[in-house]
Amino acid sequence: MQISSRFTLAVHIFACIDAFEGEYKVTSDFLAGSTNVNPVIIRKILGQLKGAGLISVARGTGGTTVARPLEEITFLDIYRAVECVENGELFHFHENPSENCPVGKNIHFILDDKLRRVQEAMEKELASITLEDLRLDTEKYLRKEG
Repeated sequence: MQISSRFTLAVHIFACIDAFEGEYKVTSDFLAGSTNVNPVIIRKILGQLKGAGLISVARGTGGTTVARPLEEITFLDIYRAVECVENGELFHFHENPSENCPVGKNIHFILDDKLRRVQEAMEKELASITLEDLRLDTEKYLRKEG
C-alpha cells in the first residue's frame, strides 16, 4: 500500500504559498514549476484543498492563499482533503474471502481491529504536525541556501 503523491504535492503547495505569496502570484503554473508536475494536476489538488476550506484561490492571475492560520492546519487536514479514502478506511479489504476456508471466513475478525489501530496511529501522527511546523523547517532550509 502506498499513499498517492497528492498528499506530498499538497504539502509542497502549502510550502510554496507560504514562502512566495508576498513576492509572486502563486498560481497553478507557478506551483507546477516548483513541483515539476502538470498544472492540470496542480489545479485538481488546489480544487480539493479549496473544497476543504484550506486555501482560497482567486481566478485568473489572482493567486492562491492559505485560508486559515498555519498552526490550525494539520497534515491530517491535508491528507483528508486530497486522498481518496473510501468510507474513511485507509486499508481496502479484498472483496470476497472464501467462506469455505477457516482463515478466509474469519479474516475480518483477525485483521479489522489491528488495521483500525494502525490507521488511528497514522492519523494521530498526521494530526500532530501543522503547517506552522512546515513553515519553520522551510525557513531553516531556505536560510541555509541563502
